Amino acid sequence: MANLFDLTGKTAIVTGSSRGIGKAIAHRLAEHGANVVVSSRKADACEAAAAEINDKVGRKAAIAVAANIAVKEALQNLVDETNRAFGKIDICVCNAASNPYFGPMGGISDDQFMKILQNNVVSNHWLINMCAPQMRERKDGSVILISSIGGLKGSPVIGAYDISKAADMQLARNLACEFGPDNVRVNTIAPGLVQTDFAKALWENPAILKASTERSALKRIGQPDEIAGMAVFLASKAGAFTTGQTFIIDGGVMAM
Repeated sequence: MANLFDLTGKTAIVTGSSRGIGKAIAHRLAEHGANVVVSSRKADACEAAAAEINDKVGRKAAIAVAANIAVKEALQNLVDETNRAFGKIDICVCNAASNPYFGPMGGISDDQFMKILQNNVVSNHWLINMCAPQMRERKDGSVILISSIGGLKGSPVIGAYDISKAADMQLARNLACEFGPDNVRVNTIAPGLVQTDFAKALWENPAILKASTERSALKRIGQPDEIAGMAVFLASKAGAFTTGQTFIIDGGVMAM
């Protein structure tokens, strides 16, 4: 069974991977044999995360390439540097996202709304289409978008973010249909509330944390590493017949 999850010889780009869910995914992909490129805006944070991953897996599995996902040229450089270092890209994990606004939709500025859509949807579209041609040519590849259960329900405080995450689910379905004939799979992971710096506005608020955990079957907040296993599945042979899907990992919130 272990061979189903073996990623030896594969190369993965993981955006937003200097911390949180992205770093957990990069670590577990490397642990299963992949070479990984750690990427976020700050070079020093990327270098630190890559060094930590290499120390944990006992080999130089990770390198750091800083990139601002809102800048198309920066994403192209990320792809170029990955190809230069490892010769190919097999796995593209679009994890980086933004949410500069917390409150009702009526109060969001145009700039804030546009930033959310740019970073959470358009930038994913850019990066995927930079990585996909070589995957399609080789007839093998996996694209993973990190969405949210927010894309499946409404919210009075993170509505624009939730709109972007619903769009990611549809982006995955569209691209699964486009890329499927070339054996390139595209899927989405939709976490519930996870204890990351990104989600601090939610879990640091005692009332929101209590409401969220009480609505879940497991009655607790998630941890970044509890999302990473699904990424390993989707990137590996274990997920070879899986495409166009959204996988909810939320401690049972949607079930309740």
